[in-house]
Amino acid sequence: MTGALPKSVLILEMVGMVLLALALLLLNHYLTLPAPFNSSLAVIIMLFLGVLLMIPAALAFVWQVAQRLAPQLMKPSSDSSRSDREKENDSNH
Repeated sequence: MTGALPKSVLILEMVGMVLLALALLLLNHYLTLPAPFNSSLAVIIMLFLGVLLMIPAALAFVWQVAQRLAPQLMKPSSDSSRSDREKENDSNH
C-alpha cells in the first residue's frame, strides 16, 4: 500500500491514544491507579505526552497529502524546464 504510514509512527500514535484515553478515564474517576499516577499532575503529563506522541503521525499524513496534491511544489524546478516553459509561451513559435 503506497499511502501507509511507517510502523514506528503508527506505534507512537497508538501509545498516544492509549495515554489520552487513560487520562480521560482518570479525569472522570472511572479508573483509579496507584498513588504516583493518580495525581492531577500525572493526568496533565499523560495528556501532553499523548498529544505529543500523535504529532508525528499527523505530520506524516499532511506530508503525504501535500505530495499528492501538489507534486510540483515538492520537486525543485530545473533551468531546462523553465526555458521550455518560456519557449511555449513565446509568440514566435
